[in-house]
Amino acid sequence: MRLPRPSWGWASLPALVLLWSLVATRFPSYILPQPWEVAVEGWRWLGDGKLWPHLGTSLLEELGGFFAAIVAAVLLGVTAGISPAFRSFLTPLNSLFMAIPPIAWAPLTMIIFGLGYLSIVSVIFIAAVCPMTLAIQDGVQAIRGGEVRAARILGANRMQLLVHVYFPASLPAFTTALRVGFSQAWRALVAAEMIGASQGIGWMVSTGGQIGNASQVLLGIVLIGLIAWLAESLVFRRIERHYQVWRSH
Repeated sequence: MRLPRPSWGWASLPALVLLWSLVATRFPSYILPQPWEVAVEGWRWLGDGKLWPHLGTSLLEELGGFFAAIVAAVLLGVTAGISPAFRSFLTPLNSLFMAIPPIAWAPLTMIIFGLGYLSIVSVIFIAAVCPMTLAIQDGVQAIRGGEVRAARILGANRMQLLVHVYFPASLPAFTTALRVGFSQAWRALVAAEMIGASQGIGWMVSTGGQIGNASQVLLGIVLIGLIAWLAESLVFRRIERHYQVWRSH
């Protein structure tokens, strides 16, 4: 009987905090504060009741842009994966938009929508929709032609092909698309908030830098990383495990 190999993943975050603490000893606290000083800053923000509105604003913006991008990417990616003509039409546009940094759209969206929710959601949407579309398109294209032909021989119509052939076979690509799209959307959210917002985690980082509060800057950075890690651990990995069990049945 083989014993399971120990995983050292649990040690990565403590090692990072330890390294941070050691490096911080070489600098004044106003330049690079210690982890506990950032924790005290976070506790102060919680005690003042200021942290939750910023977190709520960022999460609402992220979810709005991300879910809109999911809907658009599924429609575009599946259609491009099935239709060679639409794929030829879409590929140059997708390549063009992916070559432009999403944050470059922020000034334009702020001119159109003004400062606030719609302008930031638009940047998030632009950042997420193109890489998600490409991942879903590749997943649909990778489906073996024999499976499609067998389903057609058995009398499956177009909707049945989508539900019973294309959808199950493209689930790994869909999970990859969600991961890539969320990470791109999260980066775009923070960058857009740093440019033109009055609330949010990106605003916390930007404002902390302007007033020289390194603890506030690092608090925002820690929150950015923590939320991304929680999304990966609690959402995307669970989705992956769920579809693996579902497909095995």
